[in-house]
Amino acid sequence: MAGASLALLAASGLWLTVAASPPLRRPRLSDRLAPYLDDAPRPSRLLDLPSARTPFAFVDRLLGPMLLDAARWCDRLLGGTTSVRRRLDQAGGSMTVEQFRVEQVIWGAGGLLLGLAITALAAARGSTTRPAAFLIIALVLAVAGVLGRDRLLTVAVARRERRMLAEFPTIAELLALAVGAGEGAVGALARVTSLAGGELASELGRTLAEARSGVNLVTALERMAARTSLSALSRFVDGLAVAVERGTPLAEVLRAQAVDVREEGRRRLLETAGRKEIAMLLPVVFFVLPVTIVFALFPGFYNLSLSVP
Repeated sequence: MAGASLALLAASGLWLTVAASPPLRRPRLSDRLAPYLDDAPRPSRLLDLPSARTPFAFVDRLLGPMLLDAARWCDRLLGGTTSVRRRLDQAGGSMTVEQFRVEQVIWGAGGLLLGLAITALAAARGSTTRPAAFLIIALVLAVAGVLGRDRLLTVAVARRERRMLAEFPTIAELLALAVGAGEGAVGALARVTSLAGGELASELGRTLAEARSGVNLVTALERMAARTSLSALSRFVDGLAVAVERGTPLAEVLRAQAVDVREEGRRRLLETAGRKEIAMLLPVVFFVLPVTIVFALFPGFYNLSLSVP
């Protein structure tokens, strides 16, 4: 009992030492000279709240500089920072490009560790395969982890835009009702975003916040359209901009756009059904039809086998 208590105290002391230890990197010369070169006094480090890069604080504190270096190296190797930043904006989250690259590094490290685990397991079982083959498998898994995180971001963007497209007709009709009741464009947006929920409502709320901060409403709407790749939303912004600038009836424009989006969704559903119809023939041809033929021919073959002496 006493030994277990001593082991528990030692483990807790090791934990506190690791959590309180500084990062595994010597301070650079620029970091040491920065407090003496700045005009404003340097704030206290106790008030500095760095963004977490990993779910575990002690891992982030110990491996944070190494993860940042690996993320920068990954960014230089893969490139496409503009595309990543655009997709992060389309995904609607608050993640930065640096945090995304860190997640890619973590996914790649997970794939590499999985490959090394497979190598160790094969070596323990006495496999005769060359170690170079397992090394190639580990590298392939690491690359697959990095690219898989990028693919996951693309899938998240596509899902969010599908939800926005499904929410668009209802939001447009609510805006038309608010405008028809006497609200202006900004007032209608405020009323709808306060009542509705969903991805499109959150984007409209972000646009409304930009408009209230001093940005022109048309400019804020154009920024919202630039953050997505939906043609229906671009047409909605164009119609809303024309209605605000020229004073055309805004309610009729919104109702017409809602009808157009519903018709487009119905047409897309018919196209999807046409493609699925061909795919539905595969189980019929390869599973249902052979079973039907067997049931039709089996009694005849069975009678023939009984009649043969």
